[in-house]
Amino acid sequence: MTALAVVLAAGAFLVVRAFAPEIAPVLTGSGCVATGDHQSILLDSEQGAIAATIAGVAHQQAMPRVAVTIAYAAAMQESKLHNLNYGDRDSVGVFQQRPSEGWGPRKDLEDPVYATTRFFHALKTVPGYRKMPVYQAAQAVQHSADGAAYIQYEKMAAAMTPAFTGQRGHAVYCWSAPPSPARADMTGITSELSATFGPAVAREVTDQRSGRGSVAGGAARLMLVRVVAPRFGWEVAGWLVTHASMYHIHEIRFGGYQWRAAASSKGWVRDAGAPPAGSIELS
Repeated sequence: MTALAVVLAAGAFLVVRAFAPEIAPVLTGSGCVATGDHQSILLDSEQGAIAATIAGVAHQQAMPRVAVTIAYAAAMQESKLHNLNYGDRDSVGVFQQRPSEGWGPRKDLEDPVYATTRFFHALKTVPGYRKMPVYQAAQAVQHSADGAAYIQYEKMAAAMTPAFTGQRGHAVYCWSAPPSPARADMTGITSELSATFGPAVAREVTDQRSGRGSVAGGAARLMLVRVVAPRFGWEVAGWLVTHASMYHIHEIRFGGYQWRAAASSKGWVRDAGAPPAGSIELS
């Protein structure tokens, strides 16, 4: 029997101790899942996109995986991994940072990339944060009224980290209605990849035509993203799949797997026709 640990609240997290194929038939609407060892964490679409963004900014800032876990625990407690435009007093954003306390302008703190960058910059100044309990490191950055509140999210944050940082391949996928535009927003994708992962990633993007038909007919427009290592490739692929609805992505292929918006609830499935080695292909 599948065991469920459920927090029934708006923007809460559903932890399913099951394999992904067992939960696929019940997926409706839109959302994302991060899979681990006999455990799948169900997130709403915004939570999935923000979790992938945090992992991407950590890569750009050369932060260790434990920093991602700390950031997840903090963001889950502060905003349930949502980009809030309100909060206690003047707190806003994913980490509920306050402009009046020097975190930055309000409009910038409502950008998850900026907010995460500021969080990691502060974390770097915490002596020995890599060896601290997660909740203590989060509290050292956040200075919350109740630092112990981060404890409740430590295990979930630790379970999500390998999936979103690419340590566990094809472990993140999302589902929603297929995008209506015939072609993906390649310009928007390239720009946000650069902001999240750094300009070096954007320089590895090529835009071309394929022989496969597009949704509207004719040659489909393809983007290839060259990656230097499989782990990083899965990290980028996880970001792409969590932003697929936003940028109208129809298909992503990498590492012998493919994700298709038209069958998104199936997650990543084996792909017989792999793209060039070391490349993520999307259309």
